[in-house]
Amino acid sequence: MFQKKQFLLIIAALTTTVMIAQEREQDTLNPDVINVIKPYAPTISDAFKLKETPTLDDAETGTKKEIKYNIFSFPVASTFTPAKGKAAVVDKAKKVKLYDNYATLGVGTYTTILGEVYLNHELNSGENVSAHVSHHSSQGGIDGVLTDDDFLDSKIDLSYSKLTNDLNWTVSGGFGLQSYNWYGLQQPLFNQATADTLDVGHNFTDAHISGELNIEDGIFKGADVLFRRFGDNQGSGENRLKLSGTADIPIRDEIVSTVLSLDYLGGNFERNYFDATEINYGNFQVGLAPTYQIKKDDLTVNLGVTLTYLNDTEAGKSSFFIYPNINASYRLVDEFIIAFGGVKGGLNQNSYYSFSTENAFVSPTLFITPTDQQYNAYAGLRGKLSNTIGYSVSGSYKSEKSKALFQNNLVPYGFDNNESYHYGNSFGVTYDDVTTLGVAGELSVDINRNFTLGAKGEYFVYNTKNEEEAWNLPEIKGTLFMDYQINEHWFAGANLFFVGERKDLTGLNDIDNPILPSPLNPTQIVTLDSYFDANIHGGYHVNDRISVFVKGNNLIGENYNKWQNTPVQGIQFLAGGTYKFDF
Repeated sequence: MFQKKQFLLIIAALTTTVMIAQEREQDTLNPDVINVIKPYAPTISDAFKLKETPTLDDAETGTKKEIKYNIFSFPVASTFTPAKGKAAVVDKAKKVKLYDNYATLGVGTYTTILGEVYLNHELNSGENVSAHVSHHSSQGGIDGVLTDDDFLDSKIDLSYSKLTNDLNWTVSGGFGLQSYNWYGLQQPLFNQATADTLDVGHNFTDAHISGELNIEDGIFKGADVLFRRFGDNQGSGENRLKLSGTADIPIRDEIVSTVLSLDYLGGNFERNYFDATEINYGNFQVGLAPTYQIKKDDLTVNLGVTLTYLNDTEAGKSSFFIYPNINASYRLVDEFIIAFGGVKGGLNQNSYYSFSTENAFVSPTLFITPTDQQYNAYAGLRGKLSNTIGYSVSGSYKSEKSKALFQNNLVPYGFDNNESYHYGNSFGVTYDDVTTLGVAGELSVDINRNFTLGAKGEYFVYNTKNEEEAWNLPEIKGTLFMDYQINEHWFAGANLFFVGERKDLTGLNDIDNPILPSPLNPTQIVTLDSYFDANIHGGYHVNDRISVFVKGNNLIGENYNKWQNTPVQGIQFLAGGTYKFDF
C-alpha cells in the first residue's frame, strides 16, 4: 500500500514540473526554432534490488486474530436406512450324510440272490463293535451241463476295536460256508445217464479268529495273530496259526525295522486221488526279516534280508533259507518320473484254503507243500503324465521252486475207488520249478472325485523244468475299470477282464471204452480259449438313505471255460437296492 502511494506522488510531481517548465519556455523561447547545443548522451545508473522479505511498518499490520466457526445443527426427519454389508457367499455342495450301517439286497437271472448287511456301533469314544454278513447264491442253469451247477457263498464276521492315545487293537472272528458242484464232467466221455447217478456237491467250511495290535511309541510297534480251521464235507481238515510282530531296533543311532513271524500249517485228506491212502501234511516256519532304510534327497533304499527256518513235521526234515529283500526308488523328475526296482524272495505257504479260494473245483486229494520263491527281481518307472493321469511300467524275472500248478484230474484207471470227482470234473495240484519273465503296464485317470478310470495289461513267458507246460497260467492278462458319478443322483461303472489262452492236460479215453487196459491213460495237451468278460453297473440315489442299482455280467454272453470242462454262466442281470441307516 505504501509503495503505491509513493509511486503516485512521484508521478504527480513530475507532471507538475513538466507543465511549469513548458509554461516558462513558452514565455522566453521562440517556439519556431530549436537549437541543439550538444548531442544527447544518456547514462545508466546503478540498479537497486527489492528485499525478498520487505520490512513492513504499516500500523495496521498485527497478529492475526483467531477465527471461530459456530455450527448451528438441528434434527432433520429421515426415513433412509443403510443396508448392512456382508461377505460374498461361495456356493458349496450339499454335505453328504454318512451312515454307519447299510443293507443291500439284489435278485437276478439264474435265480441269483445277493445280500449284504454291515452294522457298526460305537460303544464309547474310540470303542467300536461291528458285524458283516454276506450271501451270494445261484440256482445255476448253465447250458450243456449234465449235473447241478448251483453255488452258495455265505459269510459272517464280527469285530471289536479299541483306540487310545498310545495304542489300538482289534479282535475279530468269523465263519463261512461255501457250496459248489463238480459239474464239469468230461464230454462226450460221460453222458446224462452217468451224471444222474452222481452226487457232485461239495462244500467248504471256514472258522477263524484274529487279532491286531498297533503301538505308537516304543521299540515294539505291533503284532498280528490268525487262527483258521478249514475243512470240507469229504472228511478233510486243516489248521493254520500265524503270528508276527514288528519292532524298530536302534543300533548305533540307526533304526532297523525287524519282523519276526511264525507260521504253522497242518492238515489231512482221507485219501489220495487214485487210492484210499490217507494224506497228511504239515510244516512249521520261523522267519526273521530285518530292514534298514536309507533316505537321501530323492533316493530311498530299503536294505533287508529274510531268514526262514522250515521244519516239515510229516517228513521230519528241516531246511534253512536266505532270501534278499531289497527295494529302492529314485525321483528323476519330481512326481512325474520315479524309477523303482528291487529283488525279494520268500517261502510261500500253500494251503487247502488258498487253493480252494483260487479254484473251487479242486479235489480233496491234494499234496500240499510250500513254494520256494528264490528271487523276484523287478524294475520300472512310475509317475504322472499330468495332474490327473498316472502310469506305471515294469518288468520282472522270478525263479520259483515247487511252484503249484492246477491240472485237470484225469479219469483214473479202472474206477476201482469211484468218487464223484473222478470224471474229469476236478483239479489237482502238481509242482514244478518255474521261471517267469513278466512285463506290465498300468494307467490310471482320476479327473475328479466323480470320475476314475484304470487299465492294466500283463504279459508272461514261462519256462518249466519237468512239466510240458505251465498248466493253466495265461500269457496275457488285462483289466479295465471305470467309475463315474454322473450327478447327485446317477452313477455308473464298468469292469472288463481279458485272459489269454491257457494249457491243460486231458485223457484220451473213448466213450465206448472208458476203462483202458493200461493203468496210465493216454493224455494230450488241450488249449483253453482266451475269454473277455464285460461287466457294467449303474444306479440311482433316491435320497441319502436309499439307492437302487442294476448290474450286467458277462455281457458278451460267452459260456467260456475259466477251467477245463467248467463253463460259466452266460449273460447275467441283477437288480436291487441299498438302504443306509443309523441306530
